Parts: sequence; structure tokens; C-alpha cells
Amino acid sequence: MATEVKFYGFALPNFELLQKQGKLIVIEGPDCSGRSTQIELLKEWLEASGYAVLNTGLKRSRLLGDVIEKAKKGNTLGKTTLSLLYCCDFADQLENQIIPALSAGYIVLADRYIFTLMARDIVRGADKEWLKKLLGFAPVPDLIIYLDVSIDILLARTFQKYGHLDYWESGMDIQLSADMFESFKKYHFLLKKEYEEMAKEYNFVVIDGNQGAGIIQKRIREEILKILREEEKK
Repeated sequence: MATEVKFYGFALPNFELLQKQGKLIVIEGPDCSGRSTQIELLKEWLEASGYAVLNTGLKRSRLLGDVIEKAKKGNTLGKTTLSLLYCCDFADQLENQIIPALSAGYIVLADRYIFTLMARDIVRGADKEWLKKLLGFAPVPDLIIYLDVSIDILLARTFQKYGHLDYWESGMDIQLSADMFESFKKYHFLLKKEYEEMAKEYNFVVIDGNQGAGIIQKRIREEILKILREEEKK
């Protein structure tokens, strides 16, 4: 059953009266919170259940994905430039991948959404209202899952996955500390506060991300089944 897409602000041109057949499901959380693992498990489960699935996320647009990655390697990007690059990346994916998939009846699994962009930018000093207007063309998801992971576990997982700390993911660009280890902890403390505020405002389903992957997957599936069953009743 087709339903009208709702947006947080104004829709992109020509998408104001967009109808969708599919569902938009967002998995939020910081780097190494387990989002990608959960999305891969969800994709397998949903496809085995007969649903068409599109997996998307940050820095994946054909237009700007590689540009952002290359620009970040210099560690010299300004805060506003970084915000606008990620915004354009998201807009390109929205127009060319997400909206067509939703219109065709796909379940779109988004590995992070505008909330990560907002949290990162607010921590870097961006105005919250400016960000809401900038990213207001984003469709309202059918479900937003936030994986809440303790900073100590994030730190351990980061070393386990990469063997080192990343300049940007440690917030070194905002000079929280000259020590990358301390900067990481301070940066993720600030991010966590922003996610917790947004959880209230945007109705996140908060799941304890410190648990095992199987337990988390079960909880997420329970939430997805709720919205799928609601759709079946219509």
C-alpha cells in the first residue's frame, strides 16, 4: 500500500508529493557500535523472507563518496565544508538510490542517517537550527534504531578493528586534547550526549549495543516486525 513520504522540512524539488511502497529503516550509532554487522544480518533475514532490500550509508554516493574520503586524508577540511560535503553526498544518494527504492517497494536499510551528521556537526560547533534546515529534505524514517555503546567498549572495538585511532573519529580537529586517546574519549562523550538528546526528539528505539550481536539482532527484528505487521493490517 502506497503512503505519502513525510519530510523533516522541505522536500527536494519534484519530490513534494512522493508516494512510497517500501520502508526506511535507520541504524544509528558511532563508529564500531556494530551497525554494519547488524545491517548485514538484517539484509540476509529480510531477503530470505522475500523482501527486496537496499543497503545504504554515509559516503556511498557515486558523486561525492570518494571525494570526501580523499579530502579527509589531508586533515585540513573546515567544519562548514565538511558539513556541506556530507549533505551533498546524502542528497545524491537520496535522489538516485533511496527514493527510487522506496517508490519501488524496497526496504531501505540506512547505515547511519542525518542524525550522525547532526551529532558530529553540533559537537564541532554548528548551529542546531541551521543543521535542521540544511538536512530538512530527509524523509522521516519508519524506524530509527540507536545502538548505545559505552565509550570504553567503543575504544576497545576500535583498536580491535583498526589497530589505531582515527584522526576524525577521535575529534582531533576540534582540539579537545593533544593526546588522541583522551580526545577520543572526550569526543565520544559529547557525541553520546547529542545522540541521547536526539533519541528523545526523533523517537529513536534505543538498544544496548554492549550486548552480543545475536541478542541485538533479535531486538531489532522484533521492532521491524512491528512495522511490517502494521503495514499488513492496512
